[in-house]
Amino acid sequence: MRSRGALIDRRTFLALAGAASLAPPSAAAEKDTLLFLGARLNKGGFEVVVVDERGRDRLVLPVEARGHSFAIDAPRRRAVAFGRSPGRYAVTFNVDGCGDPLAIAPPGNRHFFGHGVFTPDGRLMLSTENDFNGARGVIGIYDVQAGFERIGEFASGGVEPHEAVLSRDGRTLCIANGGILTHPDYERLKLNLDTMKPTLAYIDIATGEIVEQVSLAPELHQLSIRHLATDRTGTVWFGCQHQGQATERPPLVGRHRRGREPELFPGPSDALRAFDNYVGSMSVDASGDIVATSSPRGGLVAFWDCATGRFLGQQAIPDGCGVAPLGSGKVLATSGRGAVASMSPAAEVMLVEPDQSKPAWDNHLRVFV
Repeated sequence: MRSRGALIDRRTFLALAGAASLAPPSAAAEKDTLLFLGARLNKGGFEVVVVDERGRDRLVLPVEARGHSFAIDAPRRRAVAFGRSPGRYAVTFNVDGCGDPLAIAPPGNRHFFGHGVFTPDGRLMLSTENDFNGARGVIGIYDVQAGFERIGEFASGGVEPHEAVLSRDGRTLCIANGGILTHPDYERLKLNLDTMKPTLAYIDIATGEIVEQVSLAPELHQLSIRHLATDRTGTVWFGCQHQGQATERPPLVGRHRRGREPELFPGPSDALRAFDNYVGSMSVDASGDIVATSSPRGGLVAFWDCATGRFLGQQAIPDGCGVAPLGSGKVLATSGRGAVASMSPAAEVMLVEPDQSKPAWDNHLRVFV
């Protein structure tokens, strides 16, 4: 079954933004200006935004559903914004505001899980999806040159594939299979908490074959692996959300080196308790040596040394979830209260003060590189 994108009228694209809030394309492409992609809630509506490193809007795209995360094709100035799971909607657009956005939909028996990646040549877009009738995860394959026509899929190696990252070889996809069985008929109800089995699966995208797969210890089978980031050495870091008893405090942050067992890092007991069993997003800094993990429930961003797994410190940001690399040792963080902050293990600089009247940042932040 195939699906093809549909053009969104440019008047709709600009309607909620207004000319004053859209910088000209030349401004969005200024030399040495970092751009970030995020989703926001604004006066009851949903929007996807491109901002600079000061948190200033460069592009605002109204969308029909709540956003989650992005697939990025930086060489061709293109991105895909995915709706929040169970998502039936995605849209591809040019970050400089050129051309018309294009809506993308999965087949009727699939839905998006909110994440995706482009292949290095920009020819294909791969998205994490739910085969909800088959109770399994799949990776949808979309032909970019054919207007994002869906041309196939391969199994994700588990249930509920959430985030996926492409390895440096440009061929191996690492997938966080969260292990939670859901069906759109039951909205976001979790159907298999007693039997869930999260995994990390490495798949050759040229063949669809699993080349490596690991699970957590059996006693951690309710520790859903959700979000991923890769450090300077290519090691995969993962963040988890615990689905067991609220009084339990399992480690939520870990890493996996190919050919080894996963390692988990609890950090200090007070920080682990503050996370409230929930990692909302994660990112590695520009140097690739520090990983940042956010918890909107705990209102904090914590930092970890990639070489040792040592806890480096934390910064407070109420309802903060989005994190993306800002520089060496620093990340840009966003919150559901409108705040934008520059953070490191030792310091926090508020770039946009929290204000309930401002658009609320939602879910993930991605740097456009």
